[in-house]
Amino acid sequence: MNNAPLKLLLVDDQDLIRESLHIVLGMDPDIEVVGLAENGHIAIQQCEEHHPDVVLMDIHMPVMDGVEATRKIKEKWPQIRVIILTTFQEITYVVDALGAGAEGYLLKAIHPKDLAAGLKWVHQGGTLIPQDIARMLVQQAKGAAEPTVRDTEVSRPASEEPARTDAYGLSEREVQVLHCIADGLNNREIAEKLFLSEGTVKNYISSIYSKMDVRDRVQASKKAHEEGMI
Repeated sequence: MNNAPLKLLLVDDQDLIRESLHIVLGMDPDIEVVGLAENGHIAIQQCEEHHPDVVLMDIHMPVMDGVEATRKIKEKWPQIRVIILTTFQEITYVVDALGAGAEGYLLKAIHPKDLAAGLKWVHQGGTLIPQDIARMLVQQAKGAAEPTVRDTEVSRPASEEPARTDAYGLSEREVQVLHCIADGLNNREIAEKLFLSEGTVKNYISSIYSKMDVRDRVQASKKAHEEGMI
């Protein structure tokens, strides 16, 4: 396998976010930030000049948005991998971005270590879509015949999960981790399945224990089954 660092292009219209990502990701010896761009038009110019391996692309930008830029980049340089990094989780943005050819779609709330791991995963040929967003896509496909079902509502028809978890106030990600615990996965296996760092998994598990008032995995699993959460 090629040991050369991953060449990364950062595209975001906010200077603070762009520079912060440059600093954080640039500290990883396996990642080389080769360019910065504040809109899609400049991103295309940077691809022409630097030929990055991966582009980390915002969606909402002036001049040219991330979806259109992704489409043009993939048309001209299909080998360049694109990950959308945004604050927006609306299903229409996900569909547009993936339809344009993006290999990944992540939210800006992601931990930097998880982001770096995700970049490397996509560079190696993988795709990266958080399970909660993937679930939204599946539900949209199932509910395609119901035009009133869209955005965050798409997750409701399939199950009563939100109603069951509200009693403990678990987040969507905590519910995913809880399911993994119940399946007998260890921290490393959970991290690999959900594209998280082991430290992040430990934090989620501690939060789950606190919210559910349990002390270990066995109690958490048992309580989740008794409450019909899994």
